[in-house]
Amino acid sequence: MMVDTQVRPSDVTRFPIIDAMLSVPREEFVPDALREAAYVGENLDIGNGRIMLEPRTLAKMLELADVQPGFVALDIGCGLGYSTAVLAHLCDFVVAVEDDEARAEEAQSLLSGLGIDNAAVMAGPLAEGSAKSGPFDLIIIQGAVEDLPDGLLAQLREGGRIVCLFAERALGVVRVGHKMDGRVNWRFGFNAGAPVLNGFERPEVFAL
Repeated sequence: MMVDTQVRPSDVTRFPIIDAMLSVPREEFVPDALREAAYVGENLDIGNGRIMLEPRTLAKMLELADVQPGFVALDIGCGLGYSTAVLAHLCDFVVAVEDDEARAEEAQSLLSGLGIDNAAVMAGPLAEGSAKSGPFDLIIIQGAVEDLPDGLLAQLREGGRIVCLFAERALGVVRVGHKMDGRVNWRFGFNAGAPVLNGFERPEVFAL
């Protein structure tokens, strides 16, 4: 029902994405108290100021990314691992980063419990990514950003792409960036909303 009422009507047409979202049990990746709300069509609060992106937003981000089977992907802010599980159905390997160590361990346990062995969850600052595991064909960020660190963009392979939700005014803007000749060129995808992730806040400017 989630796929039929939220994903397909949002112009997500690529079969691998639809198949992945049909295959991954979303309720396994939310806190126990929220299992009945796992498939609602809105961002889901999973605690400590973090959310799981609504299914529509994640699906459209994956469509925008044009994910290919041989990709190595970096999933920033994976929460309990749902987005990582979906990506693992689409990519060769997924490296996920979560800044809460206990949550990272739980995400890895959930993924392993479902037999998903082409994904690894790392604990560490979200904005630092995982340089030692890169470069990546795809970087996707599971929340909004105000400022995107150059060090994270440097982890993107030449010809690779990054998809993220920029917090702008009342409603955010999802854009996809393609890296060519060492530079990332952005284009508009669609509008969506989410809280800004830790480490991606706009730096404060102090005026004298």
